[in-house]
Amino acid sequence: MQLQGEYVVHAPRDRVWQLLNDPAVLARITPGVTALIPDGDDRYKATFVVALGPFKSTFNGQVEVADKQAPEAMTLKVQARGPGGGMAAAGRITLRAEESDPNATRVAYTGEPQLSGMLATVGGRLVQGAAKLQADQFFASLEREATQT
Repeated sequence: MQLQGEYVVHAPRDRVWQLLNDPAVLARITPGVTALIPDGDDRYKATFVVALGPFKSTFNGQVEVADKQAPEAMTLKVQARGPGGGMAAAGRITLRAEESDPNATRVAYTGEPQLSGMLATVGGRLVQGAAKLQADQFFASLEREATQT
């Protein structure tokens, strides 16, 4: 299943890039992340709380930032396992200065989540809606971070 979307963040592209590359910011703005600990260059150990319908569990795994092309694009890779199965995802994020507003950035993403185990059985049908909701929350939080003075 392919997920994609676009959001406008009211901050210059360099600022948005900086925020997306700050692990403390990512930990604050990513829904479900309870810990994000550096584990090498652009790699982090992560703890997530995942809720899909009646299923809710804590997952431990890794987040990796790859294919960086500052300040234009990056790929985020996530792998995690928990008592109900596992999840893996790779998502490409691109940043483009808004033509109509030099102090705004259009952030586009594409991604493909994969679930396994009980998580896939119980939550498979709910993934697209849950992913859209989490993306909306993530970008609303990114907007708040970017516009704080």
